[in-house]
Amino acid sequence: MNTWRNASLAVTAAAVLALTTACGQEKGVENPNGQAVGAANPAQQPAAGGGGYGSGGGAAQQAAAKPAGQLAVWDSKELGKVLTDSAGMTLYRFEKDTPSPPKSNCEGDCAKAWPVVAAGGASAAPGVDPSLLGEVTRADGSKQLTIAGWPMYRYAKDAKPGDAKGQGVGGTWYAAAPDGKKAAAGGAAEEGAGAGEGAEEGGEKGGEAADLAGLSVRKDPKLGDVVVDKNGMTVYRFQKDSAWPMKTACTGDCLKKWPVVAPVSKNDTEGILKKGFVTFNRPDGIKQQTIDCWPLYTFAGDTKPGDTNGQGVGGTWYAISPEGKPVGAPK
Repeated sequence: MNTWRNASLAVTAAAVLALTTACGQEKGVENPNGQAVGAANPAQQPAAGGGGYGSGGGAAQQAAAKPAGQLAVWDSKELGKVLTDSAGMTLYRFEKDTPSPPKSNCEGDCAKAWPVVAAGGASAAPGVDPSLLGEVTRADGSKQLTIAGWPMYRYAKDAKPGDAKGQGVGGTWYAAAPDGKKAAAGGAAEEGAGAGEGAEEGGEKGGEAADLAGLSVRKDPKLGDVVVDKNGMTVYRFQKDSAWPMKTACTGDCLKKWPVVAPVSKNDTEGILKKGFVTFNRPDGIKQQTIDCWPLYTFAGDTKPGDTNGQGVGGTWYAISPEGKPVGAPK
């Protein structure tokens, strides 16, 4: 029995090592000056997919201090536009909190089930007004992220990107829309986005984007087949990055213009190369999706599905093909 068990463990370890080596995760990443800035040590990374939120007390308390990083918007067929953190985890608001003045009423055991989102290091999702981001000082003196005054939380039972198990819990917890209101099907936030930006996003183009897989292929009239995200936004790769070993040269302010693509399940893709389709654990704590081990980004200058304003920027940014190749890059 022990011999069989040891052999099984050895095979599993070998498979993990092969995947890690293929993309060069053990080599670390480099900053824009080309110098290594840290190794992606699996022992120091959160559990894959869940970020540690699905565990009990200790893990939840650790998650309470975790910042959101680059915020993103997830189009849910059931909930409409939902705000997520950089790892793709759903963010929530609590009806017993207040937005004006901002105040959190979730403490103690409540904060174990609903880890608070730390205020530091958050960036607005592309197309969302940065002035909506703020912070509130909690009873213990820590700073919590707010959106339009509403304190933001994660849910301990959400285990992977796309989970929204906290929706409607106790009639007081709801996924947050990009403007801080309660997410609602159809793209308009429940508290009345009206005919403004929220309603516009729920129109024809928003409806098309909501039906897309996490990553899929769009035929561009000029570029041919290019990868798009769940919102229909063009996906890019950076020529200064590296796939073997996996490295990134886009850090700091670069990420404000080029937000990373959050992890996507292989089952939530259409027409994309599955080889090297792995999550990149960046040293800044952000989890980033890759194709053929190449890190993926969108462009803040693209404002609607079909835009390719990032194509060729600086001679280093190019739309990515379904096989992970830079479309239109010089040979």
